[in-house]
Amino acid sequence: MKPEDIGRAYDKITHLWDAKVFNMSNGIDAHKKALGFSKKQGKALDIGCGRTGRFIQLLLEQNYSPTGLDISEKMLQFAKEKHPKVNFIHADICQYSLIQKYDFITAWDSIWHIPLGEQKQVITKIIKSLNAGGIFIFSFGGTSEAGFHTDDYMGPEVYYSSLGTNGFLSLFKELGCSIKHLELAQYPELHTYMIVEKY
Repeated sequence: MKPEDIGRAYDKITHLWDAKVFNMSNGIDAHKKALGFSKKQGKALDIGCGRTGRFIQLLLEQNYSPTGLDISEKMLQFAKEKHPKVNFIHADICQYSLIQKYDFITAWDSIWHIPLGEQKQVITKIIKSLNAGGIFIFSFGGTSEAGFHTDDYMGPEVYYSSLGTNGFLSLFKELGCSIKHLELAQYPELHTYMIVEKY
């Protein structure tokens, strides 16, 4: 599946993230942990921000200037309604040029949808867009090896990929990053997140 296919799939299931049915605390503690490593409250980017605005709100409360980016137009429609003063970008992170420099970037439950062959270049682009000392938090499939799969658990077929835990650790070492935290957060599921700092 191409990223634009993922965007269209998410356009069909925006209701799953309605605050009335979605657990709005999902990922919040992990982000608070990541924010604890941050040294500067400057610009922040939420990749795959979705509709809930929960990370955008947390960043605003911590005095960051956040931007949201998502490939789903309908997700962004809801996001803009919730935070009309925040800048939101409709784009594919694989193709979008990150021309700004950020102090904090999150990609929670999002970049695992990009093609496996794009994972390294997207992660590299994200790290390059961080200021020195900047923090990146993202969730991924904590598999042993790199791989991909599709499923229709949420309704439409959706693609997932991962470099695997060791693959991501190796890449961040190459990129000159410090691993601040790694957690298999929803055991026995393979939902894993990592917090890294750019030197």
